[in-house]
Amino acid sequence: MGEALASGDRGARGRDRAVRDGGGGIPARRGSGGPLVESISRDARPGPARLRAVPSRGFTRVSPCIATLALWCLGFQLGAVAAQSPVAATPTVARLRVYSLRAEALEQARQLLATGDTALRPAYERLVREADVALKAGPFSVTDKRRTPPSGDKHDYVSMAPYWWPDSTKPNGLPYLRRDGERNPEIRNDYDAPRLAALTGAVSTLALGYYFTADERYADHAARLLRVWFLDPATHMNPHLRYGQAIPGMTQGRAAGVIETRSFVALVDAIGLLDRSPSWRDADAQAMRTWMSAYLQWLQTSDIGKAEQGARNNHGTWYDAQVAALALFTGDTGLARATLEASKARRIGAQVTRDGRQPYELVRTRSLSYSAMNLEGLCRLAELGRAVGVNLWSYEAPGGGGSIRKALDYLAPYADTALEWHGQQITPTEPDWAVLLLERARVAYPSARYDELLRKISGDVVLSHRARLLYPPSLR
Repeated sequence: MGEALASGDRGARGRDRAVRDGGGGIPARRGSGGPLVESISRDARPGPARLRAVPSRGFTRVSPCIATLALWCLGFQLGAVAAQSPVAATPTVARLRVYSLRAEALEQARQLLATGDTALRPAYERLVREADVALKAGPFSVTDKRRTPPSGDKHDYVSMAPYWWPDSTKPNGLPYLRRDGERNPEIRNDYDAPRLAALTGAVSTLALGYYFTADERYADHAARLLRVWFLDPATHMNPHLRYGQAIPGMTQGRAAGVIETRSFVALVDAIGLLDRSPSWRDADAQAMRTWMSAYLQWLQTSDIGKAEQGARNNHGTWYDAQVAALALFTGDTGLARATLEASKARRIGAQVTRDGRQPYELVRTRSLSYSAMNLEGLCRLAELGRAVGVNLWSYEAPGGGGSIRKALDYLAPYADTALEWHGQQITPTEPDWAVLLLERARVAYPSARYDELLRKISGDVVLSHRARLLYPPSLR
């Protein structure tokens, strides 16, 4: 597989073609090789070292120095971001291969930035800062760990159940005992879960940064991180989680470990954002589909995967989200559609009451956090459903039962810190926990109520949140 990855550089196709119609307008970053351009098609992707910009129709190209000085005089604080004139029209582009994100929303956000709209600037500038930090991340690999998995193969993923602690009444502490919501710091001791979280977070940030800036450094590093974790023969992860969330003295792995790959739902969207980059090659894309197909097969056929499918709480929700997202990514729309149709009754209907409560999450010691986590999974399922014509946003269980909207309307008011949460919550919540839920809600269910709730959250928290770029304020 490693040899195959060295060939088939799809970025070579069209690399010498001029950039047509100057789809830029968002300021280019230094080191990006030139201004932001909107590819006319998937094959019209200039390489970073040979980018040749052609002036857009409707304006005259000006000296970058003059443009930067002019913007400075107008009071824009752009830091390391150079000036670029806006475009008057959006070129026709191949649709982004994203599934739980909205391609039209991303395009709208990019065009708003291109035309000088200032509403998204705080979120854009924060994204650029975070992408710059992510350039220094990793690479990460399951083979980095010193411990040896039960199989003897370091390519196998290994993690420890986070809420399990040594039994103080036993000399060796075994078997461990459950303390819900209390994270045992041992989980950071040479296990793979922290590495996977760091990998998927960095790739998602870099890919979104690449989409909005065309800075090829972001795509190049994201591609490198993906190759090391998934594809390189020397460092790749085997496509299974047999040893996920082990409990010392009890089990070497369990179904609950599957929750640790819920980040794959966002990861396949990030890969779609890299699709037009010369740094992400045809061979890479095919190898990732092969890996994800093998993992999807394991999710469906293994005893661990089947057990996780049967989970009634957030674990079952995120299992369905993973299966649907990976099915779409690998081209199995039939499986995606069937999974999403089944989610209506077995996730929404079974988990949300007619008044919007999520009983399986409310019994937890971090009930607000888990209610939000499960609701995020349900919303991801609804967004995935849009790709195959399954409407989960409007689904309501028979007899006036639960729905995603009812769950949102029950939980969302607690974004206002003045409103006390009456369930158990043994850890503090982040101030931005509700921003993505609310930004998405006001698009799925146009209502002034969600805008009002967003205003209850600190302005800086909302304005700089990445959700603003995923669901721009003008999107309805």
